Amino acid sequence: MERRIRRLGISIVILFLLVFGQLAYVQVFAADDIKGHPANFSRQLIAEYNVERGRILTADGVLLAESVPNPDERSRYRYLRRYPQGDLFGYITGYYSPIYGASAVERSMNPYLSGESPELAISTFTDLFLGRPKRGGSIFLTIDSNLQRVAREALGTNQGAVVAMDPQTGRILAMHATPGFDPNVLSTGSDRDIRDAWRQLNADPERPLVAKSHQELFLPGSSFKIVTAAAALENGHRPEELWPNPHRLDLPLTNAQLENFGDIHCNGGSAQITLADGFEESCNVTFAEVGLELGPDRMFAQARAFGLCGTMPPERTTCEEPTITFDLPFQNGRFPEPPYFEQNDPLLAFSAVGLDNDLVNPLQMALIASAVANGGELMNPRIVREVRDSQGRVIRDFGPESYGQVMDERSARELTQMMLAVVNEG
Repeated sequence: MERRIRRLGISIVILFLLVFGQLAYVQVFAADDIKGHPANFSRQLIAEYNVERGRILTADGVLLAESVPNPDERSRYRYLRRYPQGDLFGYITGYYSPIYGASAVERSMNPYLSGESPELAISTFTDLFLGRPKRGGSIFLTIDSNLQRVAREALGTNQGAVVAMDPQTGRILAMHATPGFDPNVLSTGSDRDIRDAWRQLNADPERPLVAKSHQELFLPGSSFKIVTAAAALENGHRPEELWPNPHRLDLPLTNAQLENFGDIHCNGGSAQITLADGFEESCNVTFAEVGLELGPDRMFAQARAFGLCGTMPPERTTCEEPTITFDLPFQNGRFPEPPYFEQNDPLLAFSAVGLDNDLVNPLQMALIASAVANGGELMNPRIVREVRDSQGRVIRDFGPESYGQVMDERSARELTQMMLAVVNEG
């Protein structure tokens, strides 16, 4: 009798262990696979929209995104996502769509906004204990709403982008690009309305879903002379150093010429010009001469120091560590690697004035200029300042993060004075 009871007991224990093991497998090891299975997509989506998703606000407290109760009681979704400022902050907040997922801050900060982050565990437990809907954390950005409006007014109907940032912290104070988009059309309305809006936005040749401020690359033109000037100063040249001053430069290995903008003669037509005066007047010839004098290795080294990737046009691009890190999708700039210029000095001359295969976006040029203003230290850009729980307590602060020292302090001071001269006297 005792043997039978012992066998029964052992069998029950084994069955309990099997059940426990299966539960552990389902809830821990296979949880992500089960959650991500296509058959569970609808359930997952409904669960997400039953959470009072956290708000997104500017540094000065202007509400950019919130979840509001759905007035349609028959809907599967308890909350709807709303963007009170429309397209003014569309590229920053991004959209939170029941069909197309999330983008920008809505995506990068999703663990906090959805209440899934471990830092929100206590707040989430309190909501569940008190029988309240689950609430996500609020995201406070670094953006100043007044500066953002000024940026939009300055751009007007022109296509382009404006970026303003604090050089010492990397915090972005304003970032606006045109054309823009209103995230409301992708986040609320019927499925048909949302799909129609998506098709229209993607069919637009101006690509309004891609931010010109940080997701597209352009020829930098004369703004790249900051990088060329930094390379010159870092390699022993000084602002007062004299350079030949023709209005056209005969390019080596070819009969072609590179000329100053408007084919003008800088510095009143004198035979020589200082590096500082050439920068002040934005003389193409002067900086093409500087680029040829430095050579591809030193030009590439300085571009790489500023965070640009190496490229071998037309296809290969290599980004070595460290790279610029950002809270939003970031298209990193690039500069041709030295082998690209072998037996091709004319292209180096054009690259030195930002007119060949060097490509950047406006945010990257703001980072480069900010590094000069910050004594040669480049800060990684920040657009999220802090996260607060539903009780208003700060649960995470995003402080300054240095990318690295990209030029020495003396060179940075000299280049700062050269840049000031462009504004005050150029």
